[in-house]
Amino acid sequence: MEQLFQRLDASYNELVDIRRYLHQHPELSFKEVETPKYIAEYHQKLGHEVRTGVGGRGVVAKLYGAKPGPTIALRADFDALPIQEQNDVPYKSKNDGVMHACGHDGHTAELLVLAKVLNSLKSELMGTIVFIHQHAEELQPGGAVAMIEDGCLEEVDVIFGTHLWAPLPYGTIGYRSGPFMAAADRFSITVQGQGGHGAIPHFTKDSVVIASQLVLNLQQIVSRRVNPLDSAVLSIGNFVAQNAFNVIADTVQLDGTVRTFNDDVRASIENEMGRIIKGTCLAADVDVDFKFFRGYPAVVNHEEETRFLSDVAKAVTGVDAVLEVPPEMGGEDFAYYLQHVKGTFFFTGAGNGDVTTSYPHHHPKFNIEEKAMLLAAKTLGKAVLTYAERHAEVKA
Repeated sequence: MEQLFQRLDASYNELVDIRRYLHQHPELSFKEVETPKYIAEYHQKLGHEVRTGVGGRGVVAKLYGAKPGPTIALRADFDALPIQEQNDVPYKSKNDGVMHACGHDGHTAELLVLAKVLNSLKSELMGTIVFIHQHAEELQPGGAVAMIEDGCLEEVDVIFGTHLWAPLPYGTIGYRSGPFMAAADRFSITVQGQGGHGAIPHFTKDSVVIASQLVLNLQQIVSRRVNPLDSAVLSIGNFVAQNAFNVIADTVQLDGTVRTFNDDVRASIENEMGRIIKGTCLAADVDVDFKFFRGYPAVVNHEEETRFLSDVAKAVTGVDAVLEVPPEMGGEDFAYYLQHVKGTFFFTGAGNGDVTTSYPHHHPKFNIEEKAMLLAAKTLGKAVLTYAERHAEVKA
């Protein structure tokens, strides 16, 4: 294990260089062209078995150890976001309006360098390592489903993944068994009223007032229809009724998101939304169109693999704290992998501790503590070697 850590330490500059190169050349979900080429070429130079175009734009590489053992998958995503970067750094995005604002550049860098180090240890390596480089995590339907359908999990016994997580300080590994990240659904509501002059509202069917009532009425679902012991969020993120100051709008468009952990709660909220929207608009005598789009399911970590990962992390050089963290309402399509094989997804703290320079994920000034990539690679690497050693006899 010391060899793993020492070789990763020695590769830190390469880790940073790769991350910064990717940061300068971000690509949007489902539009990734150069990034998968870069990833595939890196693995090909290592002599790994490489498949490109997996599920569309994904890359899967395999490293075969010299000794029999289990097949272990590691996953990293590589898409960016439609955000104009505001960081003043030498490696600032060169693609206008596109930015790695969630750490996916770091995820890719740490998996590539870990692959290189594990390759250097393959004479002692037990089993097979599958490196899943996934496209389009940020945009539904995501890349995971298509990659799974295209066989990325064939013969895989277990999967591990991590997210560089700015809310957690550097040196921290955050884990949780069971529901970890929420199901991420979205909805669209179009209220069709009857517009008119703002001075004579009694001749209109005011879609702005009715849509405003919907915003308030829908908030009662979580507060009055969901068990307080079940976590849920219903948020309106978009309210559009653009018009002249003295014109009452014909139409209002509402868009928002629902986040849940429990499938029954998820279904109940969708049904309650339909009932409340229909009733509110019926009372106001206006037409309405309501669409609910099911997104990623909840990330549900497997108990045994999560306990294993937390124990492994405690023995990683540089990790100061291994914490059981509360569930996170953000969504992740890593959920699909866990529906097919056992495994766990965890957070690697990437916050730098300075509130004046720390920004949340998806912010135009988001950045990470780059040393966190090294801890992520060490934790994943130790998980691979330890799991392979413990399960080699069973697989053989």
